Amino acid sequence: MIGATIEDLGYGIYCLDAHYIKEGVACCYLLIEGSQVAIIETGTAHTVEAIQAALGSLGLPLDAVRYVVPTHVHLDHAGGAGVLMARCREATLVVHPRGARHLIDPSRLIEGVKAVYGEEAYSELYGELVPVKEERVVVAEDGAVIELGGRSLQIRHTPGHAEHHFCVWDTRSQGWFTGDTFGLSYNFETLADERLILPTTTPVQFDPDKLLDSLDLLMSYDPRRMYLTHYGVLEAPANYVQSLKHQIRSWSQMALNLALEDDREQAIAEKLSESLRQQILEQWPNVDAAEILNDLAMDIELNAQGIEVWLKRNEQ
Repeated sequence: MIGATIEDLGYGIYCLDAHYIKEGVACCYLLIEGSQVAIIETGTAHTVEAIQAALGSLGLPLDAVRYVVPTHVHLDHAGGAGVLMARCREATLVVHPRGARHLIDPSRLIEGVKAVYGEEAYSELYGELVPVKEERVVVAEDGAVIELGGRSLQIRHTPGHAEHHFCVWDTRSQGWFTGDTFGLSYNFETLADERLILPTTTPVQFDPDKLLDSLDLLMSYDPRRMYLTHYGVLEAPANYVQSLKHQIRSWSQMALNLALEDDREQAIAEKLSESLRQQILEQWPNVDAAEILNDLAMDIELNAQGIEVWLKRNEQ
């Protein structure tokens, strides 16, 4: 099973479970510098109570929050932005230029999610998407720096997972808040302290070449750690980046080889599952790969959907 973490990571950084689907799937981060707070990733509207409680346990009021920073506008990362901003009266929402309009007016986001999941599942997963007033939104261009009590946080645009994605570089911790750019790596109890990592290629803007370039950008900073939204801190990212790159390249080629399959998306999902099974057994021969793959079933399905969308885009 996937284990959950709520923990002090040092450097004034706290990891908080976002309560998305189940524990250990998604998190958000509190950065505290002096009496000021930045929140990176909001989770969904259901996450906001946990964020408020966490701040209270640290002796910090909501008015201490200066910045709310979703890495992109997918709803497990930004769905709680409006509710959180309504409570954090001193905060500014920092968002990618391509994502700002969707948080100022989330009607298209809501419509799209309801079309996929239905009204009931939408409410259960994400709660209420509340618009953010435009005057409280700052559009972060590539290379922009925000200051938090003298602590510098740099924004770098990182397309590949989504065109509206950026990552946040924290000089103090020498770490990146990576959103979905550096993949996902859950805390599987069966792997103890070891980590399995895989890319996230979810719809609708996956682009392997751009994602590879974004990984190179992140690694050019010589980071000591990555703060993943899915899930938690990953130390020594240089040990993992080649695996990510290999998977991105091999999955893309695999999909191209399946271009003429009748049920292409299903074929892609099956190949992804088999590829991951082999990877797991090569690294951990005594582990129950089926249990891990069961926990990854939703991610495999979403990855297959995103790769299928990429193939269709290439065919046009």
